[in-house]
Amino acid sequence: MAASVLRLSYPGRRWALTWIDGGSRPRSGTQTGPTSNWARGQSSVTQLSLHKAQKPRKGEHKWAAVVGLEIHAQISSNSKLFSGAQVCFAAPPNSLVSFFDASLPGTLPVLNRRCVEAAVMTGLALNCRINKRSLFDRKHYFYADLPAGYQITQQRLPIAAKGHLTYNTYTGKKRSQVTTKTVRIKQIQLEQDSGKSLHDDLRSQTLIDLNRAGVGLLEVVLEPDLCCGEEAAIAVRELQLILQALGTSQANMAEGQLRVDANISVHHPGEPLGVRTEVKNLNSFRFLAKAIDYEIQRQITELENGGEILNETRSFDYKLGCTMPMRDKEGKQDYRFMPEPNLPPLVLYDATSLPSDADSQQVINIDQLRDMLPELPSATRERLVQQYGMLPEHSFTLVNEVGLLEFFQSVIKETRAEPKKVTNWVLNTFLYYLKQQNLAVSESPVTPAALAELLDLLDSQAISSSAAKQHV
Repeated sequence: MAASVLRLSYPGRRWALTWIDGGSRPRSGTQTGPTSNWARGQSSVTQLSLHKAQKPRKGEHKWAAVVGLEIHAQISSNSKLFSGAQVCFAAPPNSLVSFFDASLPGTLPVLNRRCVEAAVMTGLALNCRINKRSLFDRKHYFYADLPAGYQITQQRLPIAAKGHLTYNTYTGKKRSQVTTKTVRIKQIQLEQDSGKSLHDDLRSQTLIDLNRAGVGLLEVVLEPDLCCGEEAAIAVRELQLILQALGTSQANMAEGQLRVDANISVHHPGEPLGVRTEVKNLNSFRFLAKAIDYEIQRQITELENGGEILNETRSFDYKLGCTMPMRDKEGKQDYRFMPEPNLPPLVLYDATSLPSDADSQQVINIDQLRDMLPELPSATRERLVQQYGMLPEHSFTLVNEVGLLEFFQSVIKETRAEPKKVTNWVLNTFLYYLKQQNLAVSESPVTPAALAELLDLLDSQAISSSAAKQHV
């Protein structure tokens, strides 16, 4: 159903246009887009230069910050959550919209099996309890890019709950010591994405593209266990790596496939938590860290100057490096949650509850999906340390830098050089070269075979180390 761009005369307001595959899994790399900032010369979130809240002066009361995150990850699926409309980044506006996505009367939702499998696999990887029975709800609000006037989500009983995400930070003077931390996961729920509003200030118009409306999302809600922007960025990066390893989401932030809302408050230790603000739609690790740390410091400064913190929604202006007020949240918005009448409860099975005559195409077996889980990033790092005798911080760089682990493993297979020497060359000489040239690993003119041949020549003393470095 191709439709022309809608024109509305409500500038600055969001207004809310999709169908369903048979569970086929998308091939890796089917969507292409601009390389993210992460992939271009950033070796690790932990190595970013981040703005942190200023330490209190001597004699002042200390402040403690509390940060909770709501993370929306677009599910890797060929079609949308409740309709068969195709999912494709950067398609012509309103070209991928089904009758259901446009909320035409008489249309009904049909649940996408692939999206359910992705939610279960993600919940298992994040140590969640998978609910064998979950429910869908309608969340009512009125924006131009939500034509039905409600979003189908899981408010009362989500598909997964009570898990945890383990991540690692660098500590110590030289930031060479690895500290393991854990953030609790409140729940993971399936829900629809909304469309996209494009504001034309010159013409006082808002243009609506409904290609994204109805795309399946995983909302991962983290408990407020984080304390600064750096921790938040590291935790989200670890979640991104897990989603990509599972294949449940490409999680490309540059294409809007991973978006973060941060809830932030400050208080004196031992006292009740302060009033929180929400910073919406953070779409890069750098902006996430900067926005949180700026907001922490803004709240501290406001309170120390005798002001008060408003319960409001804010946005982050990356050009100015500060958060800006969007709308007030003092009066709790009534979303009028109600059970979704057109979708029955979602029932899952495990090996003990699976009926003997069950059709494998009609039911989802939790234990079967658990057996399909691939090696997760934490296990990969542990294997690298044990297999090649490398330092833990080296394993982090290899896993966190996009494409670097595959490059390293290809070099290992093709060279006679010792793994420690390969590790040194890949992490120092090769990675330094890429940063100097502002290249991603996938853009490198130096292939794994070429580097392996160079290391063989060096190992046989046919060339010197200085001569070898000149060829990289």
